[in-house]
Amino acid sequence: MTTPPKFTTLGCRLNAYETEAMKDLAQRAGVDNAVIVNTCAVTAEAVRKARQEIRKLRRENPDAKLIVTGCAAQIEPERFAAMDEVDIVIGNTEKMKPETWASMGPNFIGQTEAVQVDDIMSVTETAGHLIDGFGTRSRAYVQVQNGCDHRCTFCIIPYGRGNSRSVPAGVVVDQIKRLVDKGYNEVVLTGVDLTSWGADLPAAPKLGDLVMRILKLVPDLPRLRISSIDSIEVDENLMQAIATEPRLMPHLHLSLQHGDDLILKRMKRRHLRDDAIRFAEEARKLRPDMTFGADIIAGFPTETEEHFLNSMKLVEECDLTWLHVFPYSKREGTPAAKIPNQVNGSVIKERAARLRAVGDAQVLRHLAAQVGKTHHILMENPTMGRTEQFTEVLFDAPQTEGAIVAATISGVRGTQLVV
Repeated sequence: MTTPPKFTTLGCRLNAYETEAMKDLAQRAGVDNAVIVNTCAVTAEAVRKARQEIRKLRRENPDAKLIVTGCAAQIEPERFAAMDEVDIVIGNTEKMKPETWASMGPNFIGQTEAVQVDDIMSVTETAGHLIDGFGTRSRAYVQVQNGCDHRCTFCIIPYGRGNSRSVPAGVVVDQIKRLVDKGYNEVVLTGVDLTSWGADLPAAPKLGDLVMRILKLVPDLPRLRISSIDSIEVDENLMQAIATEPRLMPHLHLSLQHGDDLILKRMKRRHLRDDAIRFAEEARKLRPDMTFGADIIAGFPTETEEHFLNSMKLVEECDLTWLHVFPYSKREGTPAAKIPNQVNGSVIKERAARLRAVGDAQVLRHLAAQVGKTHHILMENPTMGRTEQFTEVLFDAPQTEGAIVAATISGVRGTQLVV
């Protein structure tokens, strides 16, 4: 009797997407009685949690083959291979290859290399294992880009993901057509550095070109979303799509990271605070119902109270709604880890809490402004859906999962809207 492999995913949405692809590859290869951990490396804490999870899974599955992959495995393969609990370590490129899984039949231990991790900086193709419909039955995620060419001083991810690689537009369009044929009403474009899409393709198209092409060639797609973007890299066609394409959802998550120019320079970001404010104002002028999320780091080395207050002010100046606040975590292997004047841990925690409190207030303000408005809500389950701005809405009466329902907001319950 075979035991289907078990998967544990840590970290980002892209990791979750790739886990779905690995499930398909492992099933096709007949892998059984295995536990696969897809790790994250974004902070030292993420690596610690990965090692903790591996030990726990080994205790719960003493006889299974334990396979570790993901960004932490890519960056520190020998560290994970040295763990007694681990049988095999697979890199981020290898985990997406059918031949990797084909070598892992029921009796693979001892018949394959314990560490299969190549130099990810030498990878030039995207080689995306396309899956039709990861997510809910209503929303699908499509990976169009991987890797990053930038070297922000706090970030280890380029060493786990490699340089930027793009999926050709024709491949993306064909996949989205299949998803629409299967009944999906919303597609989300994802990547590590989404606004760098196209730079490595012939004629170097931009993300806006891809968005316009999708909307033109897949006219039956009701809703298209783009995930986290770098606002300084937004091109003219993407701004045109924001202004003229109602099927492009009015919700953008911005990779801002800070609100002070000196800290942004020390982070090696490519924008200044005025660039962020200008983009938010322009996007909202083109699309008045636009809402923004943002990543902001609290407590980056050398950050003073004055620097931090500029991040607090940026939330209001850009009118950000959905904040992802990250307390700075020293990550060995990054330039920021070597910067003198690291901020005290208790100060970092306190500043992160203040930022989150400002973010919570922004959410409540956004929710209150929706009462009385009619939204087109994509149902994720019979009683909960999301507006165009990705706000959760509760229904008393069951709706059809995956349907887009027009409804007027009658009130607010916690952090959700109600009809």
